[in-house]
Amino acid sequence: MYENNQGNLVSKENHPRLALTLGDPAGIGPEVILKALADPEISKKYDITVVGNRDLLAQTYHELNLTENLAPLVNPEVLSVSNVQLDGKIRGEILPGIGNVASGAASFAYMEYAIAQTLAGKFDGIVTGPIAKSAWKAAGYNYPGQTELLAQKSGVDRFGMLFVARSPHTNWTLRTLLATTHIPLRQVADTLTPQLLTQKLDLLVECLERDFGIHRGRIAIAGLNPHSGEQGQLGHEEQDWLIPWLEQERQNRPQLQLDGPIPPDTMWVKPGQAWYGNSLVQNPADAYLALYHDQGLIPVKLMAFDRAVNTSIGLPFVRTSPDHGTAFDIAGKGIADATSMKAAIHLAAELVNQRLAARKL
Repeated sequence: MYENNQGNLVSKENHPRLALTLGDPAGIGPEVILKALADPEISKKYDITVVGNRDLLAQTYHELNLTENLAPLVNPEVLSVSNVQLDGKIRGEILPGIGNVASGAASFAYMEYAIAQTLAGKFDGIVTGPIAKSAWKAAGYNYPGQTELLAQKSGVDRFGMLFVARSPHTNWTLRTLLATTHIPLRQVADTLTPQLLTQKLDLLVECLERDFGIHRGRIAIAGLNPHSGEQGQLGHEEQDWLIPWLEQERQNRPQLQLDGPIPPDTMWVKPGQAWYGNSLVQNPADAYLALYHDQGLIPVKLMAFDRAVNTSIGLPFVRTSPDHGTAFDIAGKGIADATSMKAAIHLAAELVNQRLAARKL
């Protein structure tokens, strides 16, 4: 099913070996990949293999070159590509801007190949292009997202979604972990438990130590309700279990500074000040634990929409992804921004290098 077609590039020795999946081929994945790999800061520093279809990349390349005011693109002919062979019917139904069964089947096949090859030792990490969950479902793959597929194929049940972004204003790094991810809002309070939060906190501490070299970290933990419940007047979860859980964790982890539960509407003030360079901010946290999807991602995307990176933690290898979707509405128009894809590649390489260096100690 797979053909490794290396093109004209020679593998770069002693560089992180990264698999870069095309994502949904009907979305902006092919475009942002061609733009990102045109950057010499990426193409000359990392050993990258695109997992997808060279003919789809070539088609995107030629069609985008017909648009005006286009950012530089790399010619797919010079790329290293692991060519995933698609059924002829599937290939013929992939159209820019239209997520469907065919595009979902293709993006799933790219992921399966990248995971298998990484687990086999061919790659050190995976950078994933954006996929459409609806297209996966239409193709018969019922996963909440790529993170859950990565975890299942890797045989792990402890994993999390960490969002990382480096400020262009101050160079400060924002790290936000979600305690719950792709579930309806009405299920959040029932899903959150002391056991779940301990598991997520374990993952976050391990990640800070292994991937970022932070061994005595400061972690801010959000409350669930407005004003963190206001002594039970606006919700009882904080009083019933969240505050007792946090007190126990402080006793269990004396090397850490655990702040919280911080009212959700004020927890993001210091990160915002640290991001934009307010000189009054002191000691922002090393990481932030948000209790549900939008509580964490609205501030992340407000500050860092074009450069945030989704990092899967708890896996046996590094995985990053740009923090944006398929953007079917602008696919093929030449206007997609590759900043987040570039950031995802850079961060994947940094994390791989950090892990490889730690193994040598």
